Amino acid sequence: MQNNFLLQCFLSIMEKIIDLLAGLQRPFINFLRIGIFIVMAWIGGLKAFQYEADGIIPFVANSPFMSFMLKSKVSDVDNYKLHKNKEGEVIPENIQWHKANGTYVFSYGLGTVIVVLGILVLLGIWFPKIGIWGGILTFGMSIVTLSFLITTPETWVPNLGGPDFGFPYLSAAGRLVVKDVIMMGAGLVVASESAKRIKFRREVA
Repeated sequence: MQNNFLLQCFLSIMEKIIDLLAGLQRPFINFLRIGIFIVMAWIGGLKAFQYEADGIIPFVANSPFMSFMLKSKVSDVDNYKLHKNKEGEVIPENIQWHKANGTYVFSYGLGTVIVVLGILVLLGIWFPKIGIWGGILTFGMSIVTLSFLITTPETWVPNLGGPDFGFPYLSAAGRLVVKDVIMMGAGLVVASESAKRIKFRREVA
């Protein structure tokens, strides 16, 4: 008898939780938009700083979508592998090489694009047509980012004598990249919700 009572209480609570969550879908999607904006504005803004610009070069130099924007190529003898700066490290010769390579100019441009995408997604809270483009472009950006898992050797643990290397052993860089699967899904969700609002407005008009 007591078990049945507890079960009924549990089911009643679950129904209330379901009703609550169902009614909060729109605010939650807007919260998702805000989250995307924060990530993009923060990461995009950091592209203006030397340490972050240095850090993206392995991805860019190996990417068929981006490497042509740099002045040096991966096949050059004087390439990025010889001029890596650890985060927080300042080696003047390396910085000069990156300046000549176009690293910083590219990073500023990329950062601007990422921040703009974040703003488009955020504006989707009030302007669904803008929100659609923000979501679609976020999805597209994530595809490019995830391609780094194929093109960038640094995304996998190297063979340095240990038993765990290569696929599926993601390095720190790889673990950072693979998270964009979530960003990809988020872009589709916010774009879809924006499209739904546009359709609803047309139907009521």
